[in-house]
Parts: sequence; C-alpha cells; structure tokens
Amino acid sequence: MTRRPPQWMAPLLARVGTARAEDFTRLVTPESGGRESAVLVLLGEQPGTGPDVLILQRAATLRTHAGQPAFPGGAADPEDTDARATALREANEEVDLDPASVTVLAELPKLWIPVSEFVVTPVLAWWHAPHPVRPCEPAEVAHVARLPIAELVDPANRVRVRHPSGWIGPAFAVRGMLVWGFTAGVLSTLLDLGGWSRPWSPGRLVDLPPTGATPAPSAGTDEVDETPVR
Repeated sequence: MTRRPPQWMAPLLARVGTARAEDFTRLVTPESGGRESAVLVLLGEQPGTGPDVLILQRAATLRTHAGQPAFPGGAADPEDTDARATALREANEEVDLDPASVTVLAELPKLWIPVSEFVVTPVLAWWHAPHPVRPCEPAEVAHVARLPIAELVDPANRVRVRHPSGWIGPAFAVRGMLVWGFTAGVLSTLLDLGGWSRPWSPGRLVDLPPTGATPAPSAGTDEVDETPVR
C-alpha cells in the first residue's frame, strides 16, 4: 500500500507549512515553561464515507477533560525524541494504533493550553494502512471513532458551545459526539486550510453542563457575535 498521501490532502499540505499559531488560537504560546505534549491528527479514508479523522472520547470518570472527545495524545516522556514520537506513542497506548501504519506529514505550530499549562504540538499524519483500533484502557478512553470530513463540514453539524465559565468556541455535533475545545479549534482551522469548510451560521449555541470537562480556552477561542462564519 502506498504511503503517499492522496490528492485530496494536497491543498492542506500546501498550506500547513506556513501555518502560524495565530491561525489556530488567539493565545500566545510562552517562549519558555509549560509541559511539552503532542496530539496525533490522523487523517484516513474509508470506502463509502471518504476522508476522515481519528477521534477518541475520554472516560467520564477522569478528573480532567472527562467525557471530552480529543485527538490521541498526551504529555511527552523523557525517552520521546520529538513531538512525533510522543504523538505516536500516546496513540499506541490509548487506542492500540500501530505506528507503522502511519505516515507523519508535518508538525503544526506549538499551541498553549493555559488551564493545564500544556504546550501542545499537533502532529499531522496520513493513515496509509488503517486497521481496527480500540480503547486500551477503558478507565481513560471510552470510545474511538473515525469521523468523516464530509460530516464535520456539514453546516447542520456545526455549532458553538458555551462553557459555564463564559468561554465560547466552535464545535461539531457528529455521530453522537460533541467535539469542542482545543480539538474542535484545531479541526476548524485545518478544515479551512484544506479548503473543505462550508459556510455555516453560528446561531446555534449549545450550553455545556456545569460538570464534566475542565474549561479550557484554547485553539478556536471565540467572541460572542452573530457574524456568519466560514
């Protein structure tokens, strides 16, 4: 099986090389400090549903980010050589992803999550040899899904969420998941960079419950306005 990414990824790959942190978030990444971490933004393709992205849902019993959909990933370990190694190791530990099935394409700009003091590097990759994945530790990961890009960009599935803290940002309501926060912000920008986004109205505002995931103003932080969003 070829490891060359498909043609539908070409517009995204042509633009991510010059992407800046400011394209993803209004928060300034500190020059020093913070805990280094990485997430794997794994794009694949399936017959019938087309291009997709791998997303996991964290267990509802976790102390932080409980029940929240996210990219596979986590904090760097001392033995990790770089962000790519962190992202692939974490994906293997969380969902049993075979690193050999993945072609890493690019490291995106480092992004700052102040609530957890993480400096996160999203690692963009092509899943050239897809295989079944699963939650390796149900106490940490409740569910794993491949969310089709066509469903993510469907205007009917795009909303904004409001946390009890007052934070408002973009979100996707797809296949029983409400993807919000850092993950939704990164996805929203990548969909724009790839030229896949469709016009949508920010009129649908969903209130998050007062319990659950810790508020995390991060990528995709948004102000309250009613201007149509692309």
